[in-house]
Amino acid sequence: MELQNQEKKSKKGMAVAAVLLSGCLVASLGLNIYLTTQTSAQNQKVNKFIDNQLERQAKEEEMENEYQEDGYVVAESYEIKSTTQISDAYISGDDSKLGKEDKETLKMAKEVLDKVIKDGMSDYEKERAVFKWMTKNLGHVGSLVTLPGINGEAYTPHDVLKSRQGVCVGYATTFRMFMQMMGIDCHIVHNESHSWDLVQLDDGQWYHVDIYMSIDGNSYENFNMTDEMARSSHDWDGSGLPAAEGIKYTPAQMNKKELNNIYEVPAKVKKALEKKKDGLFFTFKEKLEKEDLSVADVLVEQLNSAASMSGVGDCYIRGQWVQGENEEYILAIYITIYDYSGSSSSNLDEEKQKKLTDSVNEAFGVDVSQYAGEGEMYDEGSDMEYMSTDTGMVETVEE
Repeated sequence: MELQNQEKKSKKGMAVAAVLLSGCLVASLGLNIYLTTQTSAQNQKVNKFIDNQLERQAKEEEMENEYQEDGYVVAESYEIKSTTQISDAYISGDDSKLGKEDKETLKMAKEVLDKVIKDGMSDYEKERAVFKWMTKNLGHVGSLVTLPGINGEAYTPHDVLKSRQGVCVGYATTFRMFMQMMGIDCHIVHNESHSWDLVQLDDGQWYHVDIYMSIDGNSYENFNMTDEMARSSHDWDGSGLPAAEGIKYTPAQMNKKELNNIYEVPAKVKKALEKKKDGLFFTFKEKLEKEDLSVADVLVEQLNSAASMSGVGDCYIRGQWVQGENEEYILAIYITIYDYSGSSSSNLDEEKQKKLTDSVNEAFGVDVSQYAGEGEMYDEGSDMEYMSTDTGMVETVEE
């Protein structure tokens, strides 16, 4: 009997143990399921977070690589407007789809190109011809007499070509329009307050061109700049634009002259001031080490003092070391000659300008021409030439 009771207790204990073990297994399984579910949910959250971050980064990178050109408003006032409809009409010879203002713009632009572009010109020669025409024939906003129909802030090619003046956006869009008419790739570079151009020439390289800063100033310093050169006076976000690394068509490379040493520079600058030349570029037979480059600072400072003391003209001289081909250093000397006669007369032909000047001189008994600039430089590659505004003839300057 006792044995039977023990067996019953044993069986009962085993049953209880089995139940407990079963409960433990169920609890353990439930915990594992719970933990697995929680881990999966957590992984999903982590994966979703990572996906969101990657998507955000991709959008940011896409925005960085998107560069808004047309439609961007500079200085909160001047919208960069497309002119492809005009350049397309010029290339196709069909202006039937253009509106009245665009047709007038096309007519004015075509007249300019017909005048300055010759058969067989390279892209660089075409670009330079347009640059010269614009810097010679256009002026900054602020004429003494307001023109009818122009609000004084011309920022479209139509108003620029009609009024012969404009703000930076006007010059940038006009230059780009000319380039596109000739099949040359061109972009407008801008920051919040200024705009200029980026043009690709026949060497496949890109160059910065700032028409606005070249008018009434140095025509070399802001023409065909590399990124490195442009950064000294310009600021922009270049993430969505091609890099400007071309050297071949920079003014320094195109116009460099070799001197024996840097001590020959002052005499060359003196002659340039007398001839109203605004840019000189030198390499030297005596190799300059990096520590020697600082001598240019003293040179330029003394050149400014000498120019002021000698009375050769009211000017400002600047210097810049420019990287040339084959890793050589080129000393660029930029000369800004101040002309207080203003730029309003530049739009008159020579006969009308002379007649007007003579009438003023006769009425006041003075000679106002003595305050006007005597001429301008005409760059022809490596040749030093001087263009006389009296005759319009190009005269080679003896060095």
